[in-house]
Amino acid sequence: QLQLVESGGGLVQPGGSLRLSCTSSEVAMDSYTIGWFRQAPGKEREGVGYIRTGDGAANYAASVKGRFTISRDNAKNTVYLQMNNLKFEDNAVYYCAAARPYYRGFEAHQYDYWGQGTQVTVSS
Repeated sequence: QLQLVESGGGLVQPGGSLRLSCTSSEVAMDSYTIGWFRQAPGKEREGVGYIRTGDGAANYAASVKGRFTISRDNAKNTVYLQMNNLKFEDNAVYYCAAARPYYRGFEAHQYDYWGQGTQVTVSS
């Protein structure tokens, strides 16, 4: 069972930035499409963005495009979610997940492995 570990969540003011990390001690992260999802209280889980295997192209949900960036550091076996200009509506638990190579999409059931989640709180 592949285990993913997220870190980097915390409390930030509106307009601030956070960087979340997702890593595995078991497999090479660049062997999977890695997605980021979030779930706010009382709301359904939503896809934030993903980065593919191969060319490493990333795609984002409309709600975060231009503010969030996903990247890989293969030397550290880590995928990052850089979040800038955070808004109140970004409050959620953020999860990283792994899907089969070259998968492109936000369908949660296509992601086989999930991390435990990290809380992001945007508050003044």
